[in-house]
Amino acid sequence: MIAVILGFFIVREHWEHLAGRWIYLLLLLCPLMHFFGHGGHGGHGKEKGSDEQNS
Repeated sequence: MIAVILGFFIVREHWEHLAGRWIYLLLLLCPLMHFFGHGGHGGHGKEKGSDEQNS
C-alpha cells in the first residue's frame, strides 16, 4: 500500500515529464506485464498437474 501511495505522489510530481513520454511507458509496461503475469520464466505451456492428467 505504501508503494502505491509513493507511486501516486511520484507520478503527480513528475506528470509534466511523463505526459510527453507516455508511449514509451506503455511499451515498457508490455514486457513487465508479460513477465509478472506469467509468474516469471517458465509460465508458458505447462499448467500445474497437467503431466499427471495426461498419463
